[in-house]
Amino acid sequence: MIRAWGQLGARIRRAGPGRQDLGLTLLVQLAVTMPFVVPRSADLPPADGASYAMTTLGVLPLIWRRRAPVTVLTAILLAGGVYRLTVDGPGQPLPYAGLIACYTVALQCTARVRLAVGALTVVAVALSVGWNTGTARELLFTLFVSGAAYALGRLQHTRQAYLTAARDRAAQLERANRIEAEQAAARERARIAREMHDILSHAVSIMIVQAEAGPVAVRRAPERAEAAFEAIAETGRDAMAQLRTMLGVLRTDLRTDEAAPRRPQPGIEELAGLLERVRGSGPRVSYARTGAVRALPAALEATVHRVVQEALTNVVKHAGASAVAVRLDYAERELTVTVTDDGRGPGARTPVSASPDRRGGHGLIGIRERAAAHGGTAESGPGPDGAGFEVRVVLVTSGAEVGN
Repeated sequence: MIRAWGQLGARIRRAGPGRQDLGLTLLVQLAVTMPFVVPRSADLPPADGASYAMTTLGVLPLIWRRRAPVTVLTAILLAGGVYRLTVDGPGQPLPYAGLIACYTVALQCTARVRLAVGALTVVAVALSVGWNTGTARELLFTLFVSGAAYALGRLQHTRQAYLTAARDRAAQLERANRIEAEQAAARERARIAREMHDILSHAVSIMIVQAEAGPVAVRRAPERAEAAFEAIAETGRDAMAQLRTMLGVLRTDLRTDEAAPRRPQPGIEELAGLLERVRGSGPRVSYARTGAVRALPAALEATVHRVVQEALTNVVKHAGASAVAVRLDYAERELTVTVTDDGRGPGARTPVSASPDRRGGHGLIGIRERAAAHGGTAESGPGPDGAGFEVRVVLVTSGAEVGN
């Protein structure tokens, strides 16, 4: 039974306002017809056709109650007055049409209109009661039911306003969540692009340098050729392992329970292997750490590794340097990463703030973005003595130590 009523209510709500008002008018017409079909005593006024027609005339305006609520209420009150003055038909237990019209005025009209209509209604009720019985009992009852209809209209107005506000808030929240999801996806794509760039750019640069040196080594120093080819293989294996890890994170195939191979992001401890591979490509590489050396969160250590990797990649690709120095300076609240080479200098480089369509811009912009993600800064330019090139990145470590 409850389910059937719920389905009926849903069908009514799905009907348009015009059909709803037509159905309501027919329902009220059915209610006011009852006194005309129920057997009556002989001493009561007759239920003739003229009385029924006047009663119907007072109900029909409800079809237009949403379009012109004040006009509809006025028409219903006038029809009721004419009924009292011209015919002597059966009365009604309640003024159904008038109560619904009063409810609609309270629901849809402004405060000024409601005040004027309320005063008109009180006058009309007083005249009707005075013409009918003139008793205080009837006057109070009629005013009470009219006030109840008005109160229900105001309550429905408040409910509709609340539901509208709730829908608006839900829509705004949905839009905000969608925008946040899109921004998060964009940030993740940018992060993945940086990782892919760092891995592939570094590996391919090292492999190209070693491959170009291989034929020369074969002719002049065969023992070095073997080391060059081994360096190419080692660099390729390392790049494949890192790419496999990244693709494993992106894997979305849920049809198998087999877990994708994972391994932690490279950190500061893995810098030794990175520097050794760069040494195999030609330049001398020195590495130093100063200050209070301490463990840092994995994300911060991965950033340090990627910054050094990208800076060394640029050295191998563009600098033509014979020596490069990597230094990590640990301060109380900061970690400074400096990579300095003795190569061709800034004339062959792109500033950190340059647009990404210029040669080398993607990597240096990636360094800047990684630094900004940790509240730091990135600078690049000539080396300390005006020669060579230096990349200097400051990362904030305050509050980021392991265990905090």
